[in-house]
Amino acid sequence: MSSETKGDRKATLDAASWFFNVVTSVGIILVNKALMATYGFSFATTLTGLHFATTTLLTTILKSMGYIQSSHIPLADIIKFVLFANFSIVGMNVSLMWNSVGFYQIAKLSMIPVSCFLEVVLDNVRYSRDTKLSIILVLLGVSVCTVTDVSVNTKGFIAAAIAVWSTALQQYYVHFLQRKYSVGSFNLLGHTAPAQAASLLLVGPFMDYWLTNKRVDAYNYGLTSILFIILSCSIAVGTNLSQFICIGRFTAVTFQVLGHMKTILVLFLGFIFFGKEGLNLQVVLGMLIAIMGMVWYGNASSKPGGKERRSFSIPTTKTPDYSAVPVSAEPDEKV
Repeated sequence: MSSETKGDRKATLDAASWFFNVVTSVGIILVNKALMATYGFSFATTLTGLHFATTTLLTTILKSMGYIQSSHIPLADIIKFVLFANFSIVGMNVSLMWNSVGFYQIAKLSMIPVSCFLEVVLDNVRYSRDTKLSIILVLLGVSVCTVTDVSVNTKGFIAAAIAVWSTALQQYYVHFLQRKYSVGSFNLLGHTAPAQAASLLLVGPFMDYWLTNKRVDAYNYGLTSILFIILSCSIAVGTNLSQFICIGRFTAVTFQVLGHMKTILVLFLGFIFFGKEGLNLQVVLGMLIAIMGMVWYGNASSKPGGKERRSFSIPTTKTPDYSAVPVSAEPDEKV
């Protein structure tokens, strides 16, 4: 196969992976919004535990059928990943409770520079001037259309800092583990999802009671709300898988930059399905600026020297091939 054909195939698979992530991420946000706003199921941490329990069930079935090959990841690495991931989920929920919506959005935007910092320090990555400017343009655009009132307090700032750093470390670790142990997305999920499901289902009801003053076992479960929970869990499998696929194929920084496309889509679809209140010239202008920045980033980072790793190496048993989406072996936005 010629290098040009391989390049075209990789570009097609990259686009398909990203489309898969956007569709599942936006879908689960809309479903969860309806579940929580319409049916009052406000137990976000417990719901996330159910998401990973469903993912665990699917990966277990696929492994028993031979679609997922056996692999080994040291327990210490799995524990680190689960700690980062769970602190990210809980930290985001607490940050949203203790901070204004504006500061919460600023905290989410700060994940991009934090992810850049991790790549520069841990992977010795260097960015070109155009790549840096395009990231700034994305941040500017998203901040214009999402950041409104901004107020912060000490405990809210600490919660936001924990959420941002744990999220950035979790996403960095997804890429790191796939490269280091040459495992695919489904394979990595098979290692991490059971531990996340168990820990979140154990801690989730207590965390949700602390955040909402409501007990998950006292919720008035009806047929419609149960169907929405099942739908949310089903879509979450695709969201979790697509996140691992995208971070494995790209990097945590690229995932964060392009991830704000989901923020724009969620805003746009929210105006369509939940009313046009809040849609104004500022929001439209911010959307356009963010989209321009994303297009610029994609072009700048793909050029020679736009974003390159220098003198980086990690021990691996074999060299993984990222020219294809792993099949037998991918979550604003955190589910």
